[in-house]
Amino acid sequence: MNAPSGIFGDEAAELPLASLKRLARIAGVFYLVVAITGGFSEGFVDPYIYVAGDATTTAANVLGNASLMRLGVVAHLTDAVFLPLTALTLYLLLQHAGKHAARLMVVAVIIAAGIKSVDTVFSYVALNVATDSSYETALGLLGSSAIVLILLDIQHYAVLAAQVFFSLWLAPLGYLAIKSRLFPRALGIILILATLSYLAQIVLAFLLPALEGQIHNYLVILPLVAEVWMLFYLLIIGVRTPRTAHHAPVQVAPLPA
Repeated sequence: MNAPSGIFGDEAAELPLASLKRLARIAGVFYLVVAITGGFSEGFVDPYIYVAGDATTTAANVLGNASLMRLGVVAHLTDAVFLPLTALTLYLLLQHAGKHAARLMVVAVIIAAGIKSVDTVFSYVALNVATDSSYETALGLLGSSAIVLILLDIQHYAVLAAQVFFSLWLAPLGYLAIKSRLFPRALGIILILATLSYLAQIVLAFLLPALEGQIHNYLVILPLVAEVWMLFYLLIIGVRTPRTAHHAPVQVAPLPA
């Protein structure tokens, strides 16, 4: 007797359009969690607390916003959990269009999530140094403040390192979006271009930080448009309907053991 098959079953299954849309919306919900937690932690908490080159102000920010820092740590870790869940769900949705690209997408995300998890430790240790008076007693106010800044320097550049791999997942995602015909071709193209924009931002941040600071707002436009478009497409539309795409049942194989 054959075992039952399904989206997460052990056997390949032909998924009707309704199942594809449901799977896409699950990915959209996961992606929404990533957007909220990542936006809060990296877009608000980190820049609010961290002042590059200013140990005294950074340490004072940490000390005066300890609860916010703790929320930021939790948000970072939540982001690191839901990012792979998003990629794995999209893998199930799109792997029929190219398994190698789908696997590359998942591997890039797992590496990014791993770096994000580790860099969060530096934020939490910085919080402990700033709020535990024993560090100030042993090292003095300037010494403990310098350690807080060093830890958050490491955390800041680790986030940039993670973004290398976070950017690299968008290129195979864009390729799969185009090849699968489940998403608009323009969305796939802009996802691929967003990878180039992300990488340019990161390279400049390490090589020419002053220039990156001047053009940062321009470099984030493409990634922002691409990710917001993908997020809302997954949540609202799911995948293209047969009227706008030549749809056939999709063979979905199980994740490799």
